[in-house]
Amino acid sequence: MKLKTSVTLAQDVLAAIESVTREGESRSQVIERLLRESFAARERAAIDERDCELINRYANELNEEAIDVLGYQVET
Repeated sequence: MKLKTSVTLAQDVLAAIESVTREGESRSQVIERLLRESFAARERAAIDERDCELINRYANELNEEAIDVLGYQVET
């Protein structure tokens, strides 16, 4: 369900919106698309940050395991 709302935007923001408008896309559709893209990017960034924290938390243990595994390699 769509709800009608009114927003006031600075001229430079409106110009930026116009510059990324796709053919046949209304201003409302552009704003909705950009907001959805922004929300998705924020969610991805949060997931990436959590993943990085996990990797960093276990980095020493993972590095030691990698060194151990490399020790089993045979030179040919």
